[in-house]
Amino acid sequence: MNRVAIVTGGTRGIGEAVSLALEDMGITVAANYAGDDKRAAAFSERTGIRTFKWDVSDYEACQAGVAQVAEALGPVDVLVNNAGITRDGTILKMTYQMWKEVIDTNLGGCFNMAKAVFPGMRTRGWGRIVNIGSINGQAGQYGQVNYAAAKSGIHGFTKALAQEGARAGVTVNAIAPGYVDTDMVAAVPEDVLDKIVAKIPVGRLGQANEIARGVAFLCSEDGGFVTGSTMSINGGQHMY
Repeated sequence: MNRVAIVTGGTRGIGEAVSLALEDMGITVAANYAGDDKRAAAFSERTGIRTFKWDVSDYEACQAGVAQVAEALGPVDVLVNNAGITRDGTILKMTYQMWKEVIDTNLGGCFNMAKAVFPGMRTRGWGRIVNIGSINGQAGQYGQVNYAAAKSGIHGFTKALAQEGARAGVTVNAIAPGYVDTDMVAAVPEDVLDKIVAKIPVGRLGQANEIARGVAFLCSEDGGFVTGSTMSINGGQHMY
């Protein structure tokens, strides 16, 4: 049976790796993105995966976007909530807008997308939702009260929604990546990054495909007995 997946933020970094991993499983993937049309077009040309543009922080846009994917590819069976942004700063310097943008995208996006796909999954009796949290949602991080709060909220959201979907064949899980070699981490100053890597027991950054393999398992038929769980993939940096 052909499955259809939406991966938010699915054209770059961890999202790109997840899109490719799900495609390798035989799942038809719709890669959502929010802004960079040129990069999305290059991603589609390189991978053959269709892209769909909407802002996950916009509730109505998510409803319309999921409907567009369903019309083009079929009902959505798998959702990976990967889209996320940072607006870092200590609380003394953080504006309300910096707080709101991160909460609305990183946490609100999970609600908006799940709200759009969850009823259909329950009706069909099968679904997989994987939310991408963060080590910083588990352990906290200086200068990231907005990001840490949103990612921590994702872990609670996951546990609660899992209870609503379990008897209907819909699993809901989270992945909490550590520091992964993506554009977002590359933006961290080199001296700061060196200190971060020094605290990772395996002695290196993670790779996006290592996160994607965890997501792929949770989205598979074999992952059907796992729900309400957070899988930490962080090189041993935080053992939660």
